Amino acid sequence: MNSTALARPPSKLFLLGEGRALWEAGATLALWPLLQLSPTGDGHAVLVVPGLGAADGSTKLLRSFLEGRGYAVHGWGMGANLGPRPGVEKGLDDLLTTLSASGPVSVIGWSLGGVFARMLAARQPESVRSVITLGTPFKGSPRATNATKAYELLSGRSATDTRRMGAVRRTPPVPTTSIFSRSDGIVSWRSSLEVVTSSSENIEVDASHMGLGTHPSVYFAIADRLARPLGQWTKFEAPSLLRPFYPDPARR
Repeated sequence: MNSTALARPPSKLFLLGEGRALWEAGATLALWPLLQLSPTGDGHAVLVVPGLGAADGSTKLLRSFLEGRGYAVHGWGMGANLGPRPGVEKGLDDLLTTLSASGPVSVIGWSLGGVFARMLAARQPESVRSVITLGTPFKGSPRATNATKAYELLSGRSATDTRRMGAVRRTPPVPTTSIFSRSDGIVSWRSSLEVVTSSSENIEVDASHMGLGTHPSVYFAIADRLARPLGQWTKFEAPSLLRPFYPDPARR
């Protein structure tokens, strides 16, 4: 993959397509009874971190779904995600320490929230059971998104942060899943491609960036990933009837 592709944000056409996020949330609500057939879990704690400029309200539907799957689900509880403002990283570290008192925690991060999820796993791997990111940019140029200016304005920091970039780009030392969409209008999908190993994978869906946290295909995939028994992680395999909704992430 050439460096130019890794540095380019999504096209304006894909950006315009972000309006379908409302339809995607509606599809999840319409399919809610069928989503109750997705795998259930063992009750372990799950931390969900919102994306740039969003607060816990943006992940309420996802958290409600996961609670119904049997997990102890928690929002991050720090208002709008304005990036690594003073106290945010320590607040997340302290929250993870508290939540992991009864066992390792699965951490789900949407977009910028996934950056924090990967950093948490790098700092406290013994407290993290798995990491799932939704449209999170962790590879290539930090400017390969249509949200770079918004990030710098809200966080007061440059998108080019060598220390944090180093921690985020490394594959977390825990089971890791990157869920991404090639039609993402905010983050270049190439920025969300994880190195595939025995404990890391990519799952592709067809969704807008703003809809990744409310999309039925994403919900099923997350339920499947979280349901894996501790220490028995395996790569995602969609049931035969659902395979059309999960393209091969390795295709060119």
